[in-house]
Amino acid sequence: MRPLIGITGRALALGMVANTSQRFREQRIHTYYAAFAEGIAAAGGVPVAIPFAAPAVETIEHLDGLIVAGGQDVHPALWGGQAEVDPIADPRWNHDTHDAERDCYEAALLTAALEAGTPVLGVCRGHQLLNVVLGGTLIEHLEDGAIVHAAGYSAPSDGDPNHVVEFVPGSWAHGLYGARRVMNSWHHQAVDRLGEGLVVSGSTADGVVECISLSERPVVGVQWHPEWSATQPDPAFAWLVGVSSRESAAAT
Repeated sequence: MRPLIGITGRALALGMVANTSQRFREQRIHTYYAAFAEGIAAAGGVPVAIPFAAPAVETIEHLDGLIVAGGQDVHPALWGGQAEVDPIADPRWNHDTHDAERDCYEAALLTAALEAGTPVLGVCRGHQLLNVVLGGTLIEHLEDGAIVHAAGYSAPSDGDPNHVVEFVPGSWAHGLYGARRVMNSWHHQAVDRLGEGLVVSGSTADGVVECISLSERPVVGVQWHPEWSATQPDPAFAWLVGVSSRESAAAT
């Protein structure tokens, strides 16, 4: 059977969608990037969107793999950050403000997946949250430098030519991408101190961690957006579908 791959996303007010009827503006919707589903389906998996209401442990029991997607910053209280948090900003109406409910739910999903041995792909925010769940910390803000991380180009994109990720020989990422590859980049925070068991699989020349993995486990995080690769499919989806199929077959 094709592996079932869960995909996380945001909860927003329906009024955030242009031209929504006034009657339904306060209703909550769950959203995720369709490009994730398309990438998983193209790789041979069955994509499933995960709403916050789905119980974390039971949900993971039904899944063969998990994608924790990108989005707003992880709340600094979870990792000892110093950024100011607006106490009245509503993440249902503000796309960029912290979302404590999402943080809590996705952390529970990751914890359940780690305990169950479920393969995981963390993307951008998901990559950072994976590190935090395992006890790591983040760089609060990346200053502008020779390598642009908070890029101004629109998705999809293969990235700026100077944003080259170099991969550690022998790592899972080196096996997928080779020694180096240009990647897209839309972030202002990054992995700092690594969480327990995590190792760096790839980084840019300025030292920013772009790729992590959990030793001897099918659990990885990438700082770029594989769902928004412009000219060729990112092999991360084929990797996740493949390893999820093998882990599911081994379990049965």
